[in-house]
Amino acid sequence: MTVHIPSALQSYTAQQREIEVTAATVAEALSELNRRYPGFRFRIVTEQDTVRPHMRIFVNETQTFQLNASIQQEDHVYIVCALSGG
Repeated sequence: MTVHIPSALQSYTAQQREIEVTAATVAEALSELNRRYPGFRFRIVTEQDTVRPHMRIFVNETQTFQLNASIQQEDHVYIVCALSGG
């Protein structure tokens, strides 16, 4: 599947915007990215294995909060940095 990396995290992926991985769950995809780019997963997932509050993960067009969410090889996984401010 294709994982789409937000510009704020591309410094961790050698400026790559899209990365192909093989995985059965969101957690496996993030682990594969972390294997290739050490420290990447920590930017998205807390020490308690939950998605950080300022991050969003979408599988195709559906947002998921579950790292064990199933994904298919033809899916697109989008990592999005939530905007905030005031």
